[in-house]
Amino acid sequence: MKPQDNNPADPFKKALAEATKTMADDPDMTVSYSVDPPGMNAEGVRLPQVSRRMTRDEVMLARGTADAFALRRKYHNDAVSNRYAPTGNLAREIYDAMETARCEAVGARAMPGTAVNIDAKIAHEADRKGYSQITSAQDAPLPVAAGYLVRHLATGRDLPKGASNVMDLWRGFIEEQASGTLENIDHVLNDQAAFARLARQVISDLGYGDQLGDDPDQNDPDDQEGEAEEDQDAPDSAGEEEQESDESEAAPERSQEEQQDQSQAQVTMEDSADMEQGDEAELPEGEAPLEPPPPAPYSDADPNYSVYTTDFDEEIRAEELAEPAELERLRAYLDQQLEPLKGAVSRLANKLQRRLQAQQNRSWLFDLEEGTLDAGRLARVVANPTTPLSFKQEKDTEFRDTCVTLLLDNSGSMRGRPISIAAICADVLARTLERCSVKVEILGFTTRAWKGGQSRERWLAQGRPQGPGRLNDLRHIIYKSADAPWRRARPNLGLMMKEGLLKENIDGEALEWAHRRMANRPEARKILMVISDGAPVDDSTLSVNAANFLEKHLRDVIAMVERRRQVELIAIGIGHDVTRYYQRAVTITDVEQLAGAMTEQLASLFESDPKKRAKAGNAPQRRAG
Repeated sequence: MKPQDNNPADPFKKALAEATKTMADDPDMTVSYSVDPPGMNAEGVRLPQVSRRMTRDEVMLARGTADAFALRRKYHNDAVSNRYAPTGNLAREIYDAMETARCEAVGARAMPGTAVNIDAKIAHEADRKGYSQITSAQDAPLPVAAGYLVRHLATGRDLPKGASNVMDLWRGFIEEQASGTLENIDHVLNDQAAFARLARQVISDLGYGDQLGDDPDQNDPDDQEGEAEEDQDAPDSAGEEEQESDESEAAPERSQEEQQDQSQAQVTMEDSADMEQGDEAELPEGEAPLEPPPPAPYSDADPNYSVYTTDFDEEIRAEELAEPAELERLRAYLDQQLEPLKGAVSRLANKLQRRLQAQQNRSWLFDLEEGTLDAGRLARVVANPTTPLSFKQEKDTEFRDTCVTLLLDNSGSMRGRPISIAAICADVLARTLERCSVKVEILGFTTRAWKGGQSRERWLAQGRPQGPGRLNDLRHIIYKSADAPWRRARPNLGLMMKEGLLKENIDGEALEWAHRRMANRPEARKILMVISDGAPVDDSTLSVNAANFLEKHLRDVIAMVERRRQVELIAIGIGHDVTRYYQRAVTITDVEQLAGAMTEQLASLFESDPKKRAKAGNAPQRRAG
């Protein structure tokens, strides 16, 4: 009989899982190990895989990830977080990073061993993302730096090298703008609501107050006053909570009875509040208290567009969906697949570059009172010293202050040659435009699961309410941000070759997301190119909503973008007539035509003659091929 092949890592994984449950105070939490990126949901956590070799790096990364998730589960309350969460994307990222740092800092104070483990996790992430090589704050993520600074200030611990580099690049700016606010971190660290208010103030100090949305405390001033009175009456509440925790461990039966009493008391208070609200509703018109404003619509284009839940949506960088080694392997596979096509694509890219550079001939404005000293006219000053000095300035070409976003459909129908060619075309165009001082962003959109994912599971568990709206988990991928250099983002495009990445496509929300990102850019001119091979399709959503639910939203978003004119919108359909959606669009019948269509559309937008550009923009919608 063959002896059983025991994995030497199994005892460690089992012990770590039990320790994670204990630390999180959640014995029912599931703990799994996977090669997929770590994650946490309502049911449990997914930790990095630990191989049979159990190297020190693997063990420390698994421990650090487990501790980080357990501390967030223990010290984080979703209801409080959602109450104070900002509405803008960047502000929300800063807010979430600071909250994560708070949970880890509170845990480090209570359990110092977690700090060492989480340091290993931070070091791994910083190395994987190349934080130690960043030399400019422009290339360093501000939300990450803010989270690192909060952790450093709250724990006094030095950060790993790469993380410390990112923090130091932004530290001067953050402390200059928000030093007075950050001085109060120690006083609010154990109170999530108070810390959330501090985080919102920091965000405002940094200049992003317009992304905060409505102040929840202003909407509910009575609640805030009540909380303040409770804080004054019970200044040692944190110590009492710790004492209650110790007592519950010593006498679990008594703890359960007390919890039941507390829950009954809470229900009684809620019932009383409901009765008071009912009494207020019967007041004569004009004497009733003001109601809080309704929640903001999910979509700016269509206030009636509904989403069942956004809890499982994901905006993620490509490098977070695969390890660097896997990205390099996928990129090599992509290059191998498209070797025969690269020559043709490169010729088209060179053609585009020549057309752009033809407009980049340097021109100067002369006889100015300030600028660069005009050395060619110094002879006049020598001949006549009373003659004033002459200065000159280089005249900027129109398209230097331009940003181009390529939004790629990452749906399952793009699998194979279409997604390969889309990836290589985006790659070559990004490199070409970067040479001409045009910033390029490459985005992709799909869903995290087929047929609904966790959104649908929650909908089923809550009794299948009618008209749920969008019923799948979005995945919006950032392959290359506008400020990232092409050489750093090059491997990321190989991710499109990853098996299992391409799923459903919900175009309207993806287009609105890309437009929102572009609208926040500082460039004077913004161009958004959408590449898709079909109408928006998500089986889970369309099975319980109107048949045109997603298509109507896409049309509404397109109308909003074209009406606002902040962004010039172009679309290329691969075997799919997109001219019925977009004013400026082209449909190609063969994916091999994609490179030519992309370059020609972009080249026409950069025509130096305004009449030619206007003519190109008003050209009849056409089908290529």
